[in-house]
Amino acid sequence: MKRLIILILTLFITSSLSAQSAHKWEEIYEELLVSEEQSTEVIEEYYNLLCDLEANPINLNVATRDDLEQLPFLSAQQVEDILAYIYQYHNMQTLGELMMIESLDAVRRDLLCCFVYLQPVESNNVPTFSQMLKRGKHTIVFTGKVPFYKRKGDENGYLGYPYTHSVRYKLAYSDYFQLGLVGAQDAGEPFFTGVNKLGYDHYSFYAMVRKLGKLKAAVVGRYKVRFGQGLVMNTDFSFGKVASLTTEGRSYNAVRPHSSRSQSTYLQGAAATVALGRFVDFTAFASYRYCDATLNSDGSIRTLLTSGYHRTPMEISKKHNASQSAFGGNLNWRKNGLTFGLTGLYTSFNRPLKPNVSQCFRLNYPQGSGFGNIGLSYGYINHRWNVNGETALSANGGLATVNTVALQATHTLSFTAIQRYYAAKYWGIYANSFAEGGRTQNELGLLIGAKWVALPHLTLMCFTDYAYFAQPRYQASVASSAWDSFLSAIYARGNHSLLLRHQFKLRQKDDAKHIFLLNDITHRGRLSYTYLQPKWSCKTQLDFSNNHFKTNSFGYMVSETATWHPLDWLQTASSVGYFHTESYASRLYTYERGMAYSFYFPAYYGEGLRFAVFAQTKINSHLVGVVKFGMTKYFDRDQISSGLQQINSCVMSALDLQLRWKM
Repeated sequence: MKRLIILILTLFITSSLSAQSAHKWEEIYEELLVSEEQSTEVIEEYYNLLCDLEANPINLNVATRDDLEQLPFLSAQQVEDILAYIYQYHNMQTLGELMMIESLDAVRRDLLCCFVYLQPVESNNVPTFSQMLKRGKHTIVFTGKVPFYKRKGDENGYLGYPYTHSVRYKLAYSDYFQLGLVGAQDAGEPFFTGVNKLGYDHYSFYAMVRKLGKLKAAVVGRYKVRFGQGLVMNTDFSFGKVASLTTEGRSYNAVRPHSSRSQSTYLQGAAATVALGRFVDFTAFASYRYCDATLNSDGSIRTLLTSGYHRTPMEISKKHNASQSAFGGNLNWRKNGLTFGLTGLYTSFNRPLKPNVSQCFRLNYPQGSGFGNIGLSYGYINHRWNVNGETALSANGGLATVNTVALQATHTLSFTAIQRYYAAKYWGIYANSFAEGGRTQNELGLLIGAKWVALPHLTLMCFTDYAYFAQPRYQASVASSAWDSFLSAIYARGNHSLLLRHQFKLRQKDDAKHIFLLNDITHRGRLSYTYLQPKWSCKTQLDFSNNHFKTNSFGYMVSETATWHPLDWLQTASSVGYFHTESYASRLYTYERGMAYSFYFPAYYGEGLRFAVFAQTKINSHLVGVVKFGMTKYFDRDQISSGLQQINSCVMSALDLQLRWKM
């Protein structure tokens, strides 16, 4: 009877959930992650992962823990509760049943509906390789950008034409097998000429199998690996503060293909995870790849480069002039809420690292040719507590540790604390964990946060984070500190949603003479109202920023976004925004819908107007076309940017095109 009542109730809300979640995950993603100025590379990596998951959703009725841990917005408790519900009730009939899982808030339910589907459990027989190739789904995505402006480098400087374009091919069979190739070209890079005689400047290729008996996952080609909290090994993205708070600092192990345009954050070779027993998994990996670097006069590496730009003879001279090898593994044990993991890594370069230590903030940067790390991860979870962390050592004696404690005080109130200590001499070439300073090094910090569903439709979230840097860092020649506080309130009821957010950030930086430290204080705020209908929606938003460092700088932006879905085969969106800031220090960021695998989140400063229109049409059952036109007009300048990127105009406009073909 209980099961019947649940089904009757959820059938009424299923259509509502589906309508609201469709094509909404990008905006939710922006609220969760981009509110805290993470690097563009991190933002794009996270976004690409979600695009892949949307294109290849998970059948929730047969999902394993490893499947659900691919969804980076779920906490460990939410993963456990979903698995427990499916086990107890023998599968879900509708996605509306997600309402019955108490730990899933409205945001997580909406996000989850974008990346999962429901299908009855079929035979557990593992398909053969020939079946995977024959029955797999082929997807080809062509993306291009045509600028209606000329940069200085387009006329004299860049070796290629001004167009950006890429191609993606993927063959996938359920969640058992995937094979892919990505080719990408930045504007200004040569194509089928010069150093790129094979076409694109960047290629990524991979093949991956999963769930083949004791072989849980195996990948060859280019791939990403993460273990525990990422103190030893993490070539994937790391969570920012808002995301870490919502996921309660969840640790996880992952081996997945590298399918993005990034030319730095990947391994090349092979990796595999094998189940040694019911509770024990073992992962091993090996990699050899070339990397871009700036060299010293003696041939040593001064700086490892991650931009991936190869547009000029100077940039091309730094391409692939160093090589890096890495190998290691992870042994993980999990039982009854307890988990322990042991990770080891050794990596080396064909040239020694020799940074320019005349700059004091580089004094503790890694030096030498070979580097080793070992780390122990640990965790415990029950219905109320979630404790996890990792402690690691580098071969030169450096120590790093990060630990999270999350308490579910009531169904509506939770607390999270994240402590970290990264010694200045901790050298982790592939370390990428929770940090304020951008590096897993030279930091001592503590974050305390809370999330409270104060009313049925009102959710409050806040945190305060303090970090201390014992050694010099960029723009601080002596020991310094930083303080970050955040508060948000979301009221969502029916078709209406109201968001209020404020962030205070204090960083200590050198004065002009590098003698004293001054406080660099920034306030950022957002007020937005959204109205949703099944066929259309509109969003009005006000952003502001106030920065004080030596001088005061204030800025604001008012924007309006509207979406319209008049027909099943047509979706449209448009946005317009006016911004006015006194300097770059008070710059503003706002999300704008774009092409799949291309997250658009620029910084606006000065005075100007931004306009964009987007349309997506389903040409037939296999073919989808997308077009977007965007224009930024500045009222306070006659030229945009500088150097080879300089545009001798106050207007910058471009046309984006994408064609997605599924077979």
